[in-house]
Amino acid sequence: MDLKYLITFVQVAELNSFTKAAEKLRFSQSTVSAQIKQLERELNCQLFERIGHTVVLTQRGREVLAYAHQVGKLTRELKETVQDAKAVAGHVRLAMADSLCASLLSRHFRLFRERYPGITLKVIAAGTAEMFRLLNHNEVDAILTLDNHIYNTEYVIVREEKVSMHFVARADSPLAQAASLSIQELVRQPLLLTEKGMSYRRLMEEKLAEMFLEVQPVLEAGGTDLLCSLVEQGVGVSFLPDYVTERGVEAGRLARLPVNDFDIEIWKQLLYHRDKWVSPQMESVLRYCISREFHS
Repeated sequence: MDLKYLITFVQVAELNSFTKAAEKLRFSQSTVSAQIKQLERELNCQLFERIGHTVVLTQRGREVLAYAHQVGKLTRELKETVQDAKAVAGHVRLAMADSLCASLLSRHFRLFRERYPGITLKVIAAGTAEMFRLLNHNEVDAILTLDNHIYNTEYVIVREEKVSMHFVARADSPLAQAASLSIQELVRQPLLLTEKGMSYRRLMEEKLAEMFLEVQPVLEAGGTDLLCSLVEQGVGVSFLPDYVTERGVEAGRLARLPVNDFDIEIWKQLLYHRDKWVSPQMESVLRYCISREFHS
């Protein structure tokens, strides 16, 4: 069996289109169709259902796709044992929560570039719903979410961990000196929050709604560094992940507030679609994400 037939098969399966697969592989559509027909003859089964302009995997097709991914993984492992890291090249698209961008693209990204100079990376900051839309349409290769725990057999979870969240205030503010605070007291403070609908703000507002409370922030902004800076200046209070406020807390500029009975479960998860062929460059980026974003 010719490996290039499997590569073509995976591209058609991922893109749900012979035309798009041909464009990506720089083949003619007739070449793609011929390779799929040859693969179906060799396997003696139909891999796709073609109804109108739609292309859908058959049950046998899904089984073959799983084996194709295994063959791809073994092929990559073989290449990586004989190739230098600098030989790995290609483009990888990654969507993630805005607050994770800074930690991913810190000074350590320079070391990644030195090791993999042939890899180019496109990072898209997006909300969770938009991330999954991009993933499902093969417009990104992987996503790094910060939201509810997501488990769906359509996706492969590469790594995950629970993230702690706190309200934070300027370290010398009266709020920071309190032994405990009620959430009712906190929502009356000037709040500086991320944009409405974005991951942990959405979960915070859902929790408040259960308690018949709502917030009217004095500022909404996407950048967590800006929010931390404004809180340090004493402008107001914010609700942020601990990894965002860690430096400010350690330096004595910020304080995490002891709020009673207000726990929100947030998870950081690195995922890709189960039908995605994990290329050597994508695998390298996934390993980099794990090293930068996960502690366990």
